[in-house]
Amino acid sequence: MNEPATDSGGGLVFISSRPGVRLRLDIAYDGTDFAGWATQAGQRTVAGAIDDALSTVFRTPVVTRAAGRTDSGVHATGQVAHVDVPADALPYAYPRTTRPGEAEFGPLVRRLGRMLPEDVRVREITRAAPGFDARFSALRRHYLYRLSTAPYGVEPAEARFVTPWPRPLDVAAMAAAARELVGLHDFAAFCRHRDGATTIRELQRLDCVRDGDRVEVHVSADAFCWNMVRSLVGALLAVGEHRRDAAWCAALLDATGRSSDFAAAPARGLTLVGVDYPPDAQLEARNLVTRDLRTADEL
Repeated sequence: MNEPATDSGGGLVFISSRPGVRLRLDIAYDGTDFAGWATQAGQRTVAGAIDDALSTVFRTPVVTRAAGRTDSGVHATGQVAHVDVPADALPYAYPRTTRPGEAEFGPLVRRLGRMLPEDVRVREITRAAPGFDARFSALRRHYLYRLSTAPYGVEPAEARFVTPWPRPLDVAAMAAAARELVGLHDFAAFCRHRDGATTIRELQRLDCVRDGDRVEVHVSADAFCWNMVRSLVGALLAVGEHRRDAAWCAALLDATGRSSDFAAAPARGLTLVGVDYPPDAQLEARNLVTRDLRTADEL
């Protein structure tokens, strides 16, 4: 039977009679018309589109696992995922003839370019190094949030990726508040609740910069909890409008649950722009570190 076994948490595990080959996928998408990354019944999702295409190619069900499960309306230029393909199904990825000098999975990338909808692209496919897991091997994720304070809104070519902001923003105040949030903290005030999930994260970068009418917020962390990036930006926007000050923003780190004092920033301005991984020899060790649930004792 062409059936995958159940998910063990780190990827798709195949029954012993069908050993798997793990592939790494580098992915970009316009999230506007997707209900997020994760597959949901009756919803158009990024993972659903890619899973359907790959399952058609390999003639067996396969499931992609991403570094970051982006929310509805959030974009990516640097998403990374892995997929486990039964070894006996892998030949379906190869064409009868190949182009000179083309990478092993170049033909599959071209084929997916014809199969996938225009708002999602698989940019590269490679064999994953031993121990690679798109989620658990990651050292950090990088996000970029973009706003425009131009009086006319956003240029039409960028309208799906930049949030128009109709009120003035004090970006220097936002940057000062952002500096108080960097480090290892409990970000419960900035995260939507998930049973059994920790909200302790190491925020490694939170920068706010202005270039004319464009305001950008750069956010990097070892991992993010649900809705965290947009909530961080939402709190900084409250500071930028002088509705709150930097001390208020820092005090949110003492909260034990999601704060109702501010709204998360709209999804359209947020893009996952990159994921960092350690050298191949350190992948297994990184997996163990990431799977170890953080507690308040580490703060």
